[in-house]
Amino acid sequence: MDNPDMNRPANYRIELNGSPASVEDLRAVALVNYGHFTSMQVQGGCVRGLGLHLDRLERSTRELFGCPLDVDATRGWMRQIAGDDNAALSLRVNVFSRKLHRDHLAEPAEPDVLIAGGPVRAISAASLRVRSVRYDREAPHIKHVGTFGLFHQKRLAQTLGYDDALFVDAGGAVAEGTIWNIGFFDGERVVWPDAPALEGISMQLLKAGLRECGVDTITRRVPLGDVGTFRSAFFTNSSCTAVPIAAIDDVSFMVDAALAKTLHAAMSSQPLERI
Repeated sequence: MDNPDMNRPANYRIELNGSPASVEDLRAVALVNYGHFTSMQVQGGCVRGLGLHLDRLERSTRELFGCPLDVDATRGWMRQIAGDDNAALSLRVNVFSRKLHRDHLAEPAEPDVLIAGGPVRAISAASLRVRSVRYDREAPHIKHVGTFGLFHQKRLAQTLGYDDALFVDAGGAVAEGTIWNIGFFDGERVVWPDAPALEGISMQLLKAGLRECGVDTITRRVPLGDVGTFRSAFFTNSSCTAVPIAAIDDVSFMVDAALAKTLHAAMSSQPLERI
């Protein structure tokens, strides 16, 4: 039988509350699909938007478990996974609770922190064609572990020849992608949809960076029927600054090299924070 670890990258690490995780430790993660997480790219022991990631973790922990997160300890465990060799890596911080009582979910439950580190995820820079679909993510303001619907909608889009899915709310307004935020460009300013969606860290960094670069941005309702009025569109998430969207359904967009350069400059203007 093949060894399942044979193809695992040498720098792959996963720890629970700062220590190697046992099978019993991970039982709750495997059997109880309740929790939240954040993902980030580490460069030389630093992360852009680190404070935003930590704020997200602390805020969501209080909301889902009724208990505070020990942010200082979590940050220390993140440093431990990142190591001191300054290698670039992807880091995922997952918060769940082994003390969560499934019959008494309103009771406060002490959180556990599972941190995984591995190779930087490679994202293709090729432009994407996406299919719009009526879909509302549960508790969209939380980056939670309920991802079945997201992957299923992406799969359905791919079976129809698209690359991914774009969610539209009940009123016909653009919200977000499966695991990404969408931005539009009208030739002068970047427009972000205001329908319920996760406020991604990369989106927050781009908003700040664009303002500092003198590029106007606005957040407003974007009806699906109006997307053809924009010159360009792009998606952003924790694995990439921006990837152009070539089309939404049968509406095509310009793949704008100048916009891509501006977006990357905006992201680069945001400081790296040491873990």
